[in-house]
Amino acid sequence: MKTLALVLIIGAFLAGAFLSVLDPRTVNWMLLAPVLVVGAIGLWLHRKAVHGASRAEHLLAGNINTLSTSLDNILGNLEALHARKTELPTHEARFEIDRLFREDLNKFAEARESMQHVFGMQNYADVMSNFAAGERYINRVWSASTDGYVDEVNAYIDRALDQFREAHEHFHELKEAHVGESASG
Repeated sequence: MKTLALVLIIGAFLAGAFLSVLDPRTVNWMLLAPVLVVGAIGLWLHRKAVHGASRAEHLLAGNINTLSTSLDNILGNLEALHARKTELPTHEARFEIDRLFREDLNKFAEARESMQHVFGMQNYADVMSNFAAGERYINRVWSASTDGYVDEVNAYIDRALDQFREAHEHFHELKEAHVGESASG
């Protein structure tokens, strides 16, 4: 259905462009109006196909597992980094951030939309609020490391850890509740 929708959109665009340049002074609206309607139908079909695909059960389940694994990895790596933060040279923290967190942060960000469909908008916002704050603090650790600010590196590692603990806890509570609902429903 996505392919059909894209063909309709492209066809309507090309036909509209052709009809628009036939006569430089006037546009034949009797011909152009149906072309615009076909383009609008193509857009509607494309949106419907994308929306349906984002709600596919196998995609949602896979993304929830990706979110869970990513949060587990981020929290585990952050706890390990926190445990050795006094031994870690300040200028090396940014390399540790890149090595330990970037992949999981990106995976989480790519799969996050599935939380809306599975847990609801408010729960999505609650988890993402903590996640975004934690990610912001990790980025501040990276910046402070680059600038050589030891106290800031340590402070923002602590803050990031607090935020990711909250996000992790809330996410896993939601996941457990969802699994319980699925089993009983």
